[in-house]
Amino acid sequence: MQVSTPASVATVTPTTSAPGQVPLVIGVTSHRNLDPYEVVRLHHAVRNVLTRLMQQFPKLPLTVLSALAEGGDRLVADEALACGAKLVAVLPLPPELYVEDFSDARSRLQFADLCQRASVLQLPLLPRNTRANISVAGTQRDAQYAEAGIFIASHCHILLALWDGRPSNLYGGTAQIVHYHLHGVLPGLVERRRSRRPLFDQGDESLVCHIACSRRLEDGTSEAPLPPLQPLQARWLSPSDNRPLETGLKDGFVRIFQRMVQFNNDARDYGHEIAQHAPHESGTNPENREHALLAELFNTSDWLAIHFQKRVQVGMRSIHILAALMGIAFVGYSDLPGDMIDQTPMLYLFIALFAAGVVLDRIARRREWHRKYIDYRALAEGLRVQQYWHRAGVAASESVAFAHDNFLQKQDIELGWIRNVMRAAGLYKLQFDGADTQALDKVIDEWIGTALGGGQLYYYTQRTDQRIRVHQAAQRLGRICLWSGIFIGLILMAFHRMIDSDATTSLVAMIGVLAIIAAARESYAWRRADKELIKQYRFMRNIFTGARAALDAEPDPQERREILGALGEAALAEHAEWALMHRERPLEHGKL
Repeated sequence: MQVSTPASVATVTPTTSAPGQVPLVIGVTSHRNLDPYEVVRLHHAVRNVLTRLMQQFPKLPLTVLSALAEGGDRLVADEALACGAKLVAVLPLPPELYVEDFSDARSRLQFADLCQRASVLQLPLLPRNTRANISVAGTQRDAQYAEAGIFIASHCHILLALWDGRPSNLYGGTAQIVHYHLHGVLPGLVERRRSRRPLFDQGDESLVCHIACSRRLEDGTSEAPLPPLQPLQARWLSPSDNRPLETGLKDGFVRIFQRMVQFNNDARDYGHEIAQHAPHESGTNPENREHALLAELFNTSDWLAIHFQKRVQVGMRSIHILAALMGIAFVGYSDLPGDMIDQTPMLYLFIALFAAGVVLDRIARRREWHRKYIDYRALAEGLRVQQYWHRAGVAASESVAFAHDNFLQKQDIELGWIRNVMRAAGLYKLQFDGADTQALDKVIDEWIGTALGGGQLYYYTQRTDQRIRVHQAAQRLGRICLWSGIFIGLILMAFHRMIDSDATTSLVAMIGVLAIIAAARESYAWRRADKELIKQYRFMRNIFTGARAALDAEPDPQERREILGALGEAALAEHAEWALMHRERPLEHGKL
């Protein structure tokens, strides 16, 4: 997508409230022919919705997406600007062609005024469209309008629909956009890449705020909303729920938005450290602002993932060490002779170690180290793919293709916040030059790299070797403990008559200590999922190796983008599996 800057429409450089901050994005779909007698009350109803959201989630800066068509699109845009929200105008056609569909000069002036106060995003032409065939009414022009509706519905967190509730066959109309947002069913003729959002996914994270409205028909009469809806009736719609606006959001949606708030809070709290480690090229150059917004979110999530990973690793090691020491202390208290060791301190030591483990466990749980590490790492990897796709022109070459369509779709609703961040990050795309093979080569080198240095191929090669070494060391420790225990057991069997009772007790206690050490190390390896990660790292190394070989052998830029698209989808699927596996193995003191 490119940012349009025609003479009649100025473009405001997109900004965020702070680097790495996620907005709450409200998309707009509406009828053009609203009943004029309801317009004033519709203003109040829209203002009520926006005010409710801003009050409930004050840490999420509000962004409104609107195509600025006549009718409800502009009504919501006016209210968004009035309440201090950011307005993003998603234009289906170049402005000089778009204004031809407006009713009069006053409407054109209103459109130009709103564009002056908005960030303007000009949708690219669909693959089979040209400026000539969209200049006249017809299927191609309608497809551009439908594409704008799909873009808005795909990038918003809540779709605000001023709709009469009636189903319609109007291509890309309000009814079809609402249906697409809730169920993933695309309007009739829109071209999309084949790996789109699963139509049979039963996830319940799509949310519509529906304000019922009447329509003014061509003969001048007014048509009320579909019964039993009443004019100005407001409700929340999701794939499995229908509730009045006054009852509030479902708990699942509240959790999603609260996760976004927590991300913003962490981004703010660690903002100074994140800024120090951010790459220089992800700065705020206005010409690259679209890339900068995506890069800021990636840098933020990547830094936070590493930060909380360190916390989890320290906590995990500490808890396993405490557990092993507890076992040893208990063995010392219960098995060693009283004349060899004072048993009372051993009991106190056991209690103190247990208390320390409980405190550490409670701190980790309360501050959600494990959950944040997994979520932020999954988000960072999703944004990594999204960023490289945009830079290589993968999405731009295939209409409005979205990385979040394929990511974590089969997981629980709480992970929906990750897709929400990716939706927001995908609002601004780089202007794409299909002939820019230099940029494509740079993406290949940065993203894939080689096994000898740079890129994900080098990373997975190194991580595979590292994990294998760690796993082999753990196995050696286990074997040492096992054979040492067997050796001590054989000594006891062979010389039990020659060894006094105190020595026998000490040797038995030593067997117990060895078993505790081996069990603690095995539990630690299981929590870290060493075996599974070795398989995943090998799999990803093989995927990137194959992709690199295919890219090196393919001279055609478009075919190379196809390979990068397939590589990104494979990476997204594997990262989703990684997140699911680690979410099932949290840090828990009482289950070692």
